[in-house]
Amino acid sequence: MADPDAWLDEELKRNIVLTSVDTVLNWARRSSIWPAICFPACCAAELMAVEGPRFDLSRFGMEILRASPRQADLMITAGTLTWKMAPSVRRIYDQMPEPKWVIAMGACGVSGGIFRSSYAVVPGYNKIVPVDVYVPGCPPRPEALIYGIQMLQKKIAKMKAVPDLPEMLRKGDRA
Repeated sequence: MADPDAWLDEELKRNIVLTSVDTVLNWARRSSIWPAICFPACCAAELMAVEGPRFDLSRFGMEILRASPRQADLMITAGTLTWKMAPSVRRIYDQMPEPKWVIAMGACGVSGGIFRSSYAVVPGYNKIVPVDVYVPGCPPRPEALIYGIQMLQKKIAKMKAVPDLPEMLRKGDRA
């Protein structure tokens, strides 16, 4: 089979990268995640460890933690969520720009933890906001959170960044 790039000059071949818009946008998104921490509770110590030099979260493009949800695209939820705080969590999530992701960290964030049977506790953040990655543990090890972030990055890499064209445009029918 003939080389489809045979008509290209050799120098031009070395300077061209063929890719898709989805690939470029998803690479940028997964390489520059801006997290906001929501109610860390006991997991705060593990979050601080992940941010420190030993685990170096900045190598995953998450160097700066955001204080405002309007500047963040990842919400890391941890700690016990009460029904009284649930509307606040939803409001914070709604303030985040699209695309946005949520990591539920720790037993309390995943399922309510040891307080699950209390009438005042929401049994997991997934009852209030859509959760993309669950990181179990009480508290989870820093390596577990890093693994969860890597799973989120894999999920982001598979996203469809550009919506499909309508069926009529694919067939060439223009109205």
